[in-house]
Amino acid sequence: MSNERLDQLRDELDQVNLEILNLINKRAELVTETAQAKENQGADKKYDPVRERDMLELIKKHNSGPFQDATIIHLFKEIFKAGLELQEKDYSKELLVSRKRKAENTIVDINGAKFGGDEPQYIFGPCAVETYSQVAQVAEQLKNKGMKIIRGGAFKPRTSPYDFQGLGFEGLDILKRVADEYDLAVVSEIVNPADMEEAAKYLDVIQIGARNMQNFELLKAAGEVNKPIILKRGMSATVSDFINAAEYINSRGNGQIILCERGIRTYETSTRNTLDITSVPILKQETHLPVMVDVTHSTGRRDLLIPAAKAALAIGADGIMAEVHPDPAVALSDAQQQMDFDQFDQFLKEVVTK
Repeated sequence: MSNERLDQLRDELDQVNLEILNLINKRAELVTETAQAKENQGADKKYDPVRERDMLELIKKHNSGPFQDATIIHLFKEIFKAGLELQEKDYSKELLVSRKRKAENTIVDINGAKFGGDEPQYIFGPCAVETYSQVAQVAEQLKNKGMKIIRGGAFKPRTSPYDFQGLGFEGLDILKRVADEYDLAVVSEIVNPADMEEAAKYLDVIQIGARNMQNFELLKAAGEVNKPIILKRGMSATVSDFINAAEYINSRGNGQIILCERGIRTYETSTRNTLDITSVPILKQETHLPVMVDVTHSTGRRDLLIPAAKAALAIGADGIMAEVHPDPAVALSDAQQQMDFDQFDQFLKEVVTK
């Protein structure tokens, strides 16, 4: 074959490639228009397996070679997949929590602590509310060190039904009395949608825990209260799942949402969970919501709290959550991961007042 003929064939291949590109882009336009038409009719605009099967059958019927049907089907499935991803990207732009919907950061002000602002903020407190004295001791430490917020679990969803489940509304009452005494804002988790309205009387911030991130009725209830919400990432949730959970809250009218990365479950056993540190910049790119990191539940080890907190702040977290207890050895839940007051002082020295 002469060089002239080879060059000619290469030119023809380049031309065919451009024709294929134009057709793929034309198909993308049609996919987008189809999705919009389906949405206007109130139909799901995403994946339709029956429609995909019919298209593939039509393609196979008209395949005259030289490629085998399996090869052609593989190629077209990739094209279909790209079209679906295009629809999902368009969908993400429509979300209320999307950075594309709102370019500027949302600032959530909790007792003067501005999450999403220029400075990192902090939330400390015991894992579980046990007694008035226990919470008051922690509150005194926080107040003396300039902290503005205390956390504590009154409703404790636990893996084992035999573990301490919390004091319920009695615990919320203790938190509120202590917080009023020390001028602190209160954060605590609510697990039942029916409790939301009553619990809001005691709390300044409502937390939705990892096990309830996709409790959609709870998310809807959280969207209907005029309180900031700390939404924790589920232990098996993708970043997309997490963002859509926040959308549930925002779609009901409450945009005061702080996203909290608290680690995901993997095969690793040296820590309680695996801290997905890169979720922080991803969430800040994809949403306008403040993002904090719970270094206690992500690691489950008090010896890792300081380096984990430093890493979270270095990668852009707007805040840190960690647990403090007067005497972790006798704590009713998660004793191994809570700091005592001396360790808390060291944490503040190395992380907060660096």
